[in-house]
Amino acid sequence: MDSNTDIIIDLKGESNYAFGELYKNYFRTINHFVTNNSGSTSDAEDIFQDTMLVLIQKLRQDDFQLSASIKTYIMAIAKHLWLKKLRNAYRETEITDLHDNKFYEEITLSIEQEKTYWDKLQFYMTKITDHCNRLMHDMFFKNKPIEQIQKEHGYSSKHNAQNQKHKCVEQIRKVKEQEEKK
Repeated sequence: MDSNTDIIIDLKGESNYAFGELYKNYFRTINHFVTNNSGSTSDAEDIFQDTMLVLIQKLRQDDFQLSASIKTYIMAIAKHLWLKKLRNAYRETEITDLHDNKFYEEITLSIEQEKTYWDKLQFYMTKITDHCNRLMHDMFFKNKPIEQIQKEHGYSSKHNAQNQKHKCVEQIRKVKEQEEKK
């Protein structure tokens, strides 16, 4: 099950296969986001589960149309939920909050912002060297460990791989700055 269509059909139905696929494909990214933003793996697991609830509720709406990739929806929802939880540090996000119209409006806005972010990032990636493009995809989109990247890209040490990552991120930053000046 690879396509967005198969995943959507599965999530709308009674089958649970897609949950395992989504977990396998996206939990690591959500965990990385949450743990890098004052959370724990346990928090990331909670956010992932809440994200799945919101995603299913959105998919089961009659007027729902997928206007971005499943990944974009999942990341936008997860980021929104986590940032909301941080803003309300003393108050847990409860399942009843998920039925609030304002909540869905915020999710929709988060998805649009995430979509815009990914569109811009993909454009920036076309403007950097091919080597950096491959390195960035391996690190950030495929979430490969630095040891694997070191081996696959032929770096003599993890330090050299990290230095190259920094140089590539700088290329993206420069492209972004140039585009923002236009």
